[in-house]
Amino acid sequence: MSNEELAKKIVDLLGGKDNILNAENCMTRIRVKVKDGSKADRQGIKNTPGVLGVVGDEPDYIQIVLGPGKVRDVMQICTTKLGVKEQSPSQESKGQPKGQVGDWEANKKAVKSNQKHQNLINKVRVLADIFTPMIPAFIASGICNGLGKVIKILMTNGVLPDVVAVVVIYNIFVLIGNAFLSYMAIFTGVRAAKQFGVNEMLGGMIGAASLNSVVNTISTAIGWYNKDVVNDSVLATGAGGIIGVVIGVWILAQIERWVHKHMPEVLDVSFTPLISMLIAVPFFVLLVMPVTGWLSTLVSAFLNLFINSTNPVVSVIAGYILAATFLPLVLLGLHRGLVPIYAIQIESLGGTTLFPAVAMAGAGQVGAAIALYIKAKRVGNHRLNRVIAGALPAGILGIGEPLIYGVTLPLMKPFITAGLGAGFGGAYVMLTHVMSTAYSPSGLLAVTHMLPECMLNYLIGMVIAYIAAAVITYIFIPVEDIENA
Repeated sequence: MSNEELAKKIVDLLGGKDNILNAENCMTRIRVKVKDGSKADRQGIKNTPGVLGVVGDEPDYIQIVLGPGKVRDVMQICTTKLGVKEQSPSQESKGQPKGQVGDWEANKKAVKSNQKHQNLINKVRVLADIFTPMIPAFIASGICNGLGKVIKILMTNGVLPDVVAVVVIYNIFVLIGNAFLSYMAIFTGVRAAKQFGVNEMLGGMIGAASLNSVVNTISTAIGWYNKDVVNDSVLATGAGGIIGVVIGVWILAQIERWVHKHMPEVLDVSFTPLISMLIAVPFFVLLVMPVTGWLSTLVSAFLNLFINSTNPVVSVIAGYILAATFLPLVLLGLHRGLVPIYAIQIESLGGTTLFPAVAMAGAGQVGAAIALYIKAKRVGNHRLNRVIAGALPAGILGIGEPLIYGVTLPLMKPFITAGLGAGFGGAYVMLTHVMSTAYSPSGLLAVTHMLPECMLNYLIGMVIAYIAAAVITYIFIPVEDIENA
């Protein structure tokens, strides 16, 4: 089946173009919102050749797993040829129940259906959607920073000569690495503005304001700046970080809507953004930045008790739990809540220790799949062998969806044993304080954005997760399950 045929089949099984509110794609999935979930044939989609799985139990929110590469092509066909509308972040961010505007029956159904769970998912999704499109920049900057550090070490040790060509190459890597991380607050402001339905350039201005040295001048004038210990200042440049920027842009969005509502149309274009910024920026600088700066310090201190603990027992337990429970969080959609934490760690520490631990979850799936492959070969289940063989290379590289939704999750028990085995890899990388300068993808691809001194321990953690998950799966998955798979 060609990608065009697959796209048309998916749209038809979703109830047709008129039943699709909007759609978006990530690295491996198309996420679709429909007007009437009862018109969507989930089982039919799942059984369609080329579809690796269907995720989610929300009545009108469906995630279709297609795998890397294919998902982008199919999504493009849906939007350019089949008339499917791409997601409008601002509509979701306004807190509207998922459903067509004005369709009170559909909205009521969405609100009534597992309301607390849906609200939590929506809040996590909106926050994570700010950072998810920034992942390519995190990866590029993280890898370049890592390679730059390797070149610097080689130059210091005399392995590479300190000549013009090497110095230029080193500084290009540093330039690429710093280009994003140094101004992450601005990019965050732009993304947050898109999610909250306000002009993106105004959101970028909020992020830029947080980085401007004038903040220190204001802080000094009102007696909040400690020039001897800047980190002890009530207000300083960068206080509150990216979370402060997100809150600041949300406040700007509320102010902008109010001003727009009351502004005469003839003055709207010129004066609405001006007045909105004149109200929002003082509020942001004098209240949001100090409060979120204080809260960020508390949150970082709390997280450090576990994920950066010097107590080996705490590190082992934290690493095990994080890796073992990560994929269940993925199924619930709650894993997106970790994305801002990765970003906060990278912003404040120059790297994240949380991501390497949860990355072991994918390694556990690989180990479980290897055990299933061996057992399937013993009992002659050639179909399962073909599925595993096709999904395994992507899993090793760090794209886990084909293994998860095509192999371990349908069998359920291997999904659990994979997590139990992954925990051992997570415990090891947390114990050895492995740090990554970027996040996503995981697997072997993630080695490139580990700190140079952490690369070996990350690989060892992967091997531990492979072996532990394979052994546990081989022991506890009965042959009957493999025969009937």
